Amino acid sequence: METQIELARKAVITDEMIRVATEEGVDAAWISERVAEGRIVIPVNPNRKKQKTVGIGFGLRTKVNASIGTSSDIADIELEVRKAKVAEEEKADTLMELSTGGDLDIVRRRILASCSLPVGNVPLYQAFSEAGKKYHNPNKLDKEYLFELIERQLEDGISFMAIHCGINRYSIERLRKQGYRYGGLVSKGGTFMVSWMEYNNCENPLYEEFDRVCALMKKYDAVLSLGNGIRAGAIHDSHDRAQMAEMVINCELAEIGRDMGCQMMVEGPGHVPLDEIEGNIMLEKRMSGGAPYYVLGPLPADSGAGYDHITSAIGTASSARYGADLICYITPAEHLALPNEDDVREGIRATRLAARIGDIAKYPERRELEKKVALSRRDTNWDAHFKLLMFPEKAQEVRSSRTPQNKKSCTMCGDFCAMERGISLFADDIKGDKQGGIK
Repeated sequence: METQIELARKAVITDEMIRVATEEGVDAAWISERVAEGRIVIPVNPNRKKQKTVGIGFGLRTKVNASIGTSSDIADIELEVRKAKVAEEEKADTLMELSTGGDLDIVRRRILASCSLPVGNVPLYQAFSEAGKKYHNPNKLDKEYLFELIERQLEDGISFMAIHCGINRYSIERLRKQGYRYGGLVSKGGTFMVSWMEYNNCENPLYEEFDRVCALMKKYDAVLSLGNGIRAGAIHDSHDRAQMAEMVINCELAEIGRDMGCQMMVEGPGHVPLDEIEGNIMLEKRMSGGAPYYVLGPLPADSGAGYDHITSAIGTASSARYGADLICYITPAEHLALPNEDDVREGIRATRLAARIGDIAKYPERRELEKKVALSRRDTNWDAHFKLLMFPEKAQEVRSSRTPQNKKSCTMCGDFCAMERGISLFADDIKGDKQGGIK
């Protein structure tokens, strides 16, 4: 089977490319050209028949990923199924199944069956979890089992995988020589891989046998997302030598994988001060040849626990503005607890709104909707206004809970409604498309 990128290089326009073009309002041939360049990826494992088609990359709407999954403390499959359904209901674009507790094969298959979003995962989670159960020591993981597990997960229908190929002996040595970190290591998969390498005095097999990883991903036309296992977990660690060593390696691997006909993404960067986000994205794009950038957060502050969905939304808006392509949401539970359904809902909403803010800045032509929203608000045309909003049910709920006497205004201003008074003052002066507002 040929992959999307291999077909695009032959100027073949696939059904998936056509669907992406229709969704984005662009020409299908243009999508095919960007896929051929490796600047757009389409996660489409053919083993999963009922799956939404999503394009991620240059020139497209910034996409939002929701992450769910059990833990060793809370392994409730039904809860995760409900969270997957919430993610789809709230219009997440992709879903990552990141379970570490319970029967992980069953959890994954239930999640894949419960929604139509493209589903990704981190295979190291299951690998080290099962090695820990079998040997009472995750460091005794058999590397051959790791490759077998990757294929088993792909056979189930996983469409993209975060695989920690960029951790190697060189990047670990940078971490050691710089005197560790303020925020430590925060990637579960990355930390366990570092531990395995140190315990076995071996190179990372995912780096050493990268061609084997790519061959598996190509077999199922899944997107290989190069995981950032040494990402910064504190803004004071942002762009330290260890993080940058891994980023350089991942960008090199993105190019190698593309040359092999594999769809590639690069992940980053974790906790990053607001003033460094633009530079981080510029570096990833420049070093990877424009590979789609899957941004985790980023969180531009370390002190917002309980409201880290807001912290992350601030970073998301800036990331989308400067060229990030897929944003992994953060929920209010980040750094504190396993998210519940309400956390998932709030995390997606905050991230979608932030991504739209970034897209409005990145693509000025996308401001037309905002003009329509403004006109409906100006004209106090509430029915039209609600239809244009990202979260109409929430807006209607708030308004109906505090119903004004004057149905044209709201209880914030009541008889002092600036909109009504302004229209009456300038009714004779309104021209052009400002005249009628929204019908």
